[in-house]
This record gives sequence, structure tokens and C-alpha cells, in this order.
Amino acid sequence: MAIERIEIDLVKLPYVHFFETSFGRSYDRTFGLIRVWEDGVCGWGECVAEEAPLYSGETTETAWHVMRDFLVPLVLGKGLVEPEDYAREAAVFRGNRMAKAGIELALWDLKAKKAGLPLHKLYGGVRKEIEAGVSCGIEDSIPELVDAVGRYLDQCYKRIKIKIKPGWDIAACAAVRERFPDIMLQADANGAYGLKDMETLKALDAFDLLMVEQPFAPYDLWDHAKLQLEMKTPLCLDESILSLDTARAALEMGSCRIVNIKVGRVGGVVETRRIHDLCEARGVPVWCGGMLESGIGRAHNLHVATLPDFKLPNDLSASRRYYEEDLIDPFIELSGPGAIRVPDGPGIGVEPVESRVSRASLRHEAHERVRSTFFEKK
Repeated sequence: MAIERIEIDLVKLPYVHFFETSFGRSYDRTFGLIRVWEDGVCGWGECVAEEAPLYSGETTETAWHVMRDFLVPLVLGKGLVEPEDYAREAAVFRGNRMAKAGIELALWDLKAKKAGLPLHKLYGGVRKEIEAGVSCGIEDSIPELVDAVGRYLDQCYKRIKIKIKPGWDIAACAAVRERFPDIMLQADANGAYGLKDMETLKALDAFDLLMVEQPFAPYDLWDHAKLQLEMKTPLCLDESILSLDTARAALEMGSCRIVNIKVGRVGGVVETRRIHDLCEARGVPVWCGGMLESGIGRAHNLHVATLPDFKLPNDLSASRRYYEEDLIDPFIELSGPGAIRVPDGPGIGVEPVESRVSRASLRHEAHERVRSTFFEKK
């Protein structure tokens, strides 16, 4: 069999509350959805590229271009169905990992649905519930941040991550720690600092943090290694980890003690598993980062986080943390204190609601399988 049709949508969802990081403040999210069809079965994927090239050099528009003009013709022209085959063939195109991952995720969902299995069964997952953390953006004031943390603790989240940037760091961590002395707390800088800020970052050791995430720019593995030598708090790398090769370099240089794996950032589940296995072999714990996904991408992340080395709470909060109306039924909810049960239906285990997708869609294209002189097998 072969993929008969691929549909891509550009969709937009409003947040229930603005979300601010060191990159800036946003009130909604625009992202890509992918559907692959084979013999009446549909697999869903989500492309996490954002509108502006801040977190990554990819954007919604570059991802759309790469999917439409290169990756979709690759799948249809070569008759690719297996996600591993797709990942190998797509490697001919450099970069554009988020675009690649969106289609690969759809192929994984399709494969699991055809087998009648939840995705975590295909991945070799070892748990049925995922430890869930929540990410707090930068607020208008520190008292508002402390109040937000309190609300999330009331909702039974066990791990709290707060976003930091120069000028919003020591005081923010001190206020949260003073009000909640025993919680599992971490800080995420999204690369907002440089070596000149070494003393400020070292001062974060006073707050008994689980980790400090991505203090320096993604390419600064060496500077991260210098900082880690000076800090007792473990550093965690996010934007720096783009592949198995960058993960291996970071670990060998001592740039971090923890790794955040985002499926979209590294190009798909195939590369995620390679990074996971490397970290597991070296005794380095990993956790699943979030990109404020809709329930489709969030469900994919839940299945990935069942792999054995995902040992720390993940950025996998409930649907209503970000969206009043998610694109799926049922919504993803906490199943217990600080935990989310992994969907156990076939594939991602949740059902996208076509009417909601249609309402949120800004652009839609459908591509049918036709002979391609460029990609058709010889």
C-alpha cells in the first residue's frame, strides 16, 4: 500500500492567557497540522514551527514551503509509508527538522492505527501515566507570578517551571521559593544570557532548583560547559540539542547533566529515540519539552514520554492550561496529582474534531498521489 493523500493545514488557536518568555509575549499560536491517508485510515501530525524565527530558524511559512514542495512529494513520489523509511529518505534535505517531524508523526499515528495499537506500544514504552509539569510564563509582576504558581499547585501539578530573563530571574526565583519552599522548581532562560551573566546565573544555586534550562544561546556548548563547572545546579539543554550528534557533543563536553527532548526540534521520533538511547546509556535523564502543542501534538508527546529514560516531570500539562477549546475529544486532563494517563486507543488515542480544525484553519491544501519524475522509484 502507499499514502494516497496528504493534507496540510495552517491553524491558529488563542491562548486562555498570554504566554511570555525571553523571546516576547504571545496571545495565540499558529502552527501546522498534517493528515496522511492510506486505505481510509488517517494519521495526524503537528508541526511546531512558530510564526517568527525566535525559538528556531524555522517558521510556519518555511515549514509550509518545505512540506508542500519537498516532503509531501517525497512521500507520495517514493511511496513511503513506514516512518523509519521516511526519516531516512528525508535526511537528504538539510535542517527543517520541525517540518520533517510533522509528517513523520502523522506516519507514526497511521502505522499504529493500522496495527490497532496505541503508539507507546510501538515505541516500547514502559509507563501508562506521565509525570506532568507546568510552565509559567513571565507575568506583569512578581506577585502575579507567585499567584499563578499557586493556582497550578492547587491543580495538583508537582513540578513548576518559571521562565526567566535578565532582570526577571533572582527576584522571581526568590519570591516563588519563599512562598513555596518545598516544591519541585526549575528555571528556563531560552538562551537569554551570556558569559557576562555568570555571577547572576551562579546565584540561582541558592534556590534549590531542579535544573536551569538553556541559559546561553543554542550554539554555545562550550560556554555551557564552563558554566556547569561553576554551578551545583544541573544545567539542561533544550535548543542546543538538535540531533544525536549535538547531544553526544554536549555530553562529552560536559555542557549539561540533563537533556530536554522535543520531538519537533530534533526532527521526529526516530531521532528522538536515538538521543534517548544515548542518554540512557550514559546515565543522563531526559524529559519531554513542550511547544504549547494542541491536543494532537500533546498526545504524541505523551506516547514518546513513556520511553524508559524520561525520568523527570515533563512539560505536558492539561489542554486547558493553554486552550479553551482544544482540537481533540476528549481533552487531555490530569488523571491524578501531577500525572496524565497516556491515551490507550489506537494511534495517538484521541480524536481530532474536524469542525474545530476547520474553524481554526487559515489555509488548507490536499495533495494526491501522482507519478513524480523527481521522486518516483526507478
